[in-house]
Parts: sequence; structure tokens; C-alpha cells
Amino acid sequence: MNNMDYKGVIIEESLENKDVLKDVVILSTKIERVVEKHKTPWVEAWTMHTVEISPEKAEEVAESLSRTLDAKHNWYADFKNETTHYIIFRNKIFTIDRHSKDQYDAAKQYGVSLGIPEYQVDFHPEIDEWKR
Repeated sequence: MNNMDYKGVIIEESLENKDVLKDVVILSTKIERVVEKHKTPWVEAWTMHTVEISPEKAEEVAESLSRTLDAKHNWYADFKNETTHYIIFRNKIFTIDRHSKDQYDAAKQYGVSLGIPEYQVDFHPEIDEWKR
């Protein structure tokens, strides 16, 4: 992996169309049983793919994810490198400078406004509980 490659997590159950997974390198997959805290009772488990995306494909993958995230439920996907963090919701993409607390705050507020639990949208790098 070169430092400009992006790394992130895509939850397979959040996708209406899984074709976007063909455009990324899947580094690992972890299946997590859904519990009440996840706030997704319509699925039994989350299939979490840790992915790598080249800088040349980042914009294209972000746009694909934005179109294919589940329209019935509010999900997001994200990936980042050392300088930029893409946070993708259905039909909305935040391209964040990783040093900008204001940009992170805007993405968090948007996620919370959709009804996503606050602990799931704590993107700030200085938040200890949200290291991934």
C-alpha cells in the first residue's frame, strides 16, 4: 500500500448493488452479529470489508457508493488516506481535509440528521472511542 492509497470499511449489507466491490481491493472481511446498539434490526449481521482504493479511483468509487447505498435505510461508507477522508451517504459525499474539524462536524451533523446513531458518525481523528 502506498501512503496515498485510501483505506476504509464498506458494509456489504448497506449496498443495494454490490458491483462497487469489484472496484476496490478487499484486504479483509469481518462478520459482526447485529446487536441493538447497531440500530439495524432489518439485518442479522454486518459483513465489514476493509478495503483499499487507489487515488485514481477514489472519486469514482465515492460516487458509485453514493448511488448504491441502501435507499430505505441510512448508511454511510468512508475511506481515507493521510490527507483526505471521503465520507459517503446516499446521494451526498463529503470530501474532508483531515485537519478540518469544521468539515468533520458538518459530516457528523448530516449523519445524525439522517438518524444514524451519533457514536457511529464520530469521525474526528481525536475521538478515542472511534479508532478504526
